[in-house]
Amino acid sequence: MIKGIGVVTCVYVNPELNEFWFIDYRIYDPAGDGKSKLEHVREMLSHTVYHKQVPFEAVLMDTWYATKDLMLLIESLQKTYYCPLKDNRQVDDSGGQQPYHRIDGLDWSAAELEPGKLVKIKGFPKDHKVQCFRVEVSTHRTDFVVTNDLAQDSTEATQQACGFRWKIEQLHREGKQVTGLEACQCRKARIQRNHIGCAFLVWVKLKGLAIQTGQTVYQLKHGLLDDYLCQQLKSPALKMTFA
Repeated sequence: MIKGIGVVTCVYVNPELNEFWFIDYRIYDPAGDGKSKLEHVREMLSHTVYHKQVPFEAVLMDTWYATKDLMLLIESLQKTYYCPLKDNRQVDDSGGQQPYHRIDGLDWSAAELEPGKLVKIKGFPKDHKVQCFRVEVSTHRTDFVVTNDLAQDSTEATQQACGFRWKIEQLHREGKQVTGLEACQCRKARIQRNHIGCAFLVWVKLKGLAIQTGQTVYQLKHGLLDDYLCQQLKSPALKMTFA
């Protein structure tokens, strides 16, 4: 059996154009390089800021990456972050008057639901606070999103900003369905890495053509297959004979 291969990806989203670009990725292989996913993220962030010099304002990430070290790193880069916290994360909204408790146990008044409120996350520096919002994702799910943008006072705007995070899921879905990203059956790690790199390069090319032609990557891919099928029906390369 081939064990699963972890890939940590970095996507740039332009909300004005409603488009996104794939700019970096890392193979998660702790047995090979000893690096955790968080270390890969730190490397990609630093590489994006200092080497690629890509201009961006905010970092969007999942709950798994919402650690103290990473959040403070983003602040040191003078960037804003929006990230949901796990329900059991310990926070304090009393200014030190009450002990820390789970974030999903916070009391929310009607006046706090829209503008959010300041909280201190356990383990952060003494005077370090973040703005916390209670975001209703669905009838069965509530996210508690924090940001270091203390001027942010809109739950709706926060939810909209977090919505761009799902562009990375679109990248993963299209990569698997269009490029065969996860279809390589080779056993050697180097061949697997080459396959993943080639699949991402194909996606980048298809995405660029899709933007230029006003189509989706699915339409481009299926259009090639449709043209090939029509050609083979008119003039088959393998001719069938009947006895």
